[in-house]
Amino acid sequence: MNVTDLLADLQAQHEAATARAGELQEQIDHLTAALAETAARLAELDIARKVIAEVAPAGTEPDPAQNEMSTAYQAIVNAFNQHPDQAFAARELHELLDMPTDEASVNISRSRLARLLRQGFLTQPGRGRYQKRT
Repeated sequence: MNVTDLLADLQAQHEAATARAGELQEQIDHLTAALAETAARLAELDIARKVIAEVAPAGTEPDPAQNEMSTAYQAIVNAFNQHPDQAFAARELHELLDMPTDEASVNISRSRLARLLRQGFLTQPGRGRYQKRT
């Protein structure tokens, strides 16, 4: 095998590896989007469960998952109460609270922030930024 054949073979292998990398990146992008959608749906379901638990008859047992969600909401509200003049993006809030910064966790918090916005506790001074309503 001469150098020209070797270079041609290497080029073919490079092109094949590049094509495979592109395919894998498309799969990653698709799965990342699907994960974000699922995380948002889980957040919506958690909110629905919280609302139902609030109107449930007295004497029913609290759900342990409900306590975790209440704790997350409370941490978010406390952060805004401690920094009332500061606007946060969801990821910045996670960093401030030492919460996980993976995309799924941040998306859940985005849903929580949107709910707090709808409830009138927060304002949105810019796209993706939230601040305590004064």
